[in-house]
Amino acid sequence: MHQPSLPPVVPLLGTAVFAQGTSEFMVAGLVPDIASEMSVSIPAAGLLTSAFAVGMAVGAPLMALLAMRWPRRLALAAFLVAFVLAHVVAALTGSFEVLVATRVVGALANAGFLAVGLATVTSIVPADAKGRALAVLLAGTTIACVAGVPGGAVLGGLWGWRSAFWAVALLCIPALVAVLTSVPRDHAGTTPPSARGELRALRRPQLLVVLLLGALVNGATFCSFTFLAPVLTDVSGIAAGWVPAMLALFGGGAFLGVRLAARWSDTRPGPVLALGGTVLAVGWAAFALTAGNAVAAVVLVPLMGTLAFAVGGTLIARVLYAASGAPNLAGSFATASLNIGAAVGPWIGGIVIGAGLDLSSPLWVSAALVAAALAIVVLERAAGPWVTPRTSCP
Repeated sequence: MHQPSLPPVVPLLGTAVFAQGTSEFMVAGLVPDIASEMSVSIPAAGLLTSAFAVGMAVGAPLMALLAMRWPRRLALAAFLVAFVLAHVVAALTGSFEVLVATRVVGALANAGFLAVGLATVTSIVPADAKGRALAVLLAGTTIACVAGVPGGAVLGGLWGWRSAFWAVALLCIPALVAVLTSVPRDHAGTTPPSARGELRALRRPQLLVVLLLGALVNGATFCSFTFLAPVLTDVSGIAAGWVPAMLALFGGGAFLGVRLAARWSDTRPGPVLALGGTVLAVGWAAFALTAGNAVAAVVLVPLMGTLAFAVGGTLIARVLYAASGAPNLAGSFATASLNIGAAVGPWIGGIVIGAGLDLSSPLWVSAALVAAALAIVVLERAAGPWVTPRTSCP
């Protein structure tokens, strides 16, 4: 059946998400260089990813509440400006502590932009197209993995890691112009949203379970992705010059995963989550077992990107359906849950490496986190209706 096209503003916001996604993920390819220049350990440099994720997790609901009554065009532009300024400071600083702080500030701005962007998108698309619209926004993130993150690694190799931060700041300027010229103005006379009413709608137990699953799955993804560069070079034996290409493979898989989520998250979420989640857990374990084999790494890196983003994208769509009574805050809580996972995952990965385990140990952590999510689903199904009941689907 033919699906109607989405409004032009949806891919426009996706381009802005691409610029911000490049910043969120590019540190994975810059960790060794940052650690060397700043005289910190690789696990410490990996915490730059966690700092961004913490800012996203805390900032998503807070920024959504702050901007709830702002005109959406103004809110989107203000968050983009703050994002650009944070990256300019990051490119100039000589202090690791300041660099960490800029990651948090940039994440707060990113969180606010995503919260308002999701609210904007879900308010202008048909009720049964939330998953497709969400997939377009997520496509900006996955394209960042395909082009932006490897590009950042290449820039870091040519001109130092600071050049990647400058590139992100410049990349946001066209997106800012596009937001100011293309995002529709709010209609005059509309009823202001009720924060109390939306927060009440977000307390449903089934919704909280979906949010927990999203945190676990995304924690698994970021635990391994943050340390992917050293795993590939020091364990798989892949030359450092090939790391950008491997990151691009992961991003290509992620883009395919988002496309699969777009196809099925609105209509068949159960099979995607059950089957995809099971294969995802097995895949992380298989990667850990075969990490010393370069050929296996080349095969598994894009496969894990596909599975991780197909399952993660479907979970976000489930949040938007389960929280239809909170159109302005639902996306921010989904963003918060995913970024709690993105903060905790690399943190645990750094702990296991710091404890003396080898660099492939974060892959085992990822397998365990997804297995925990599957166990929660089994327990929830045994206790009552599953987290994606048929009545919540369009």
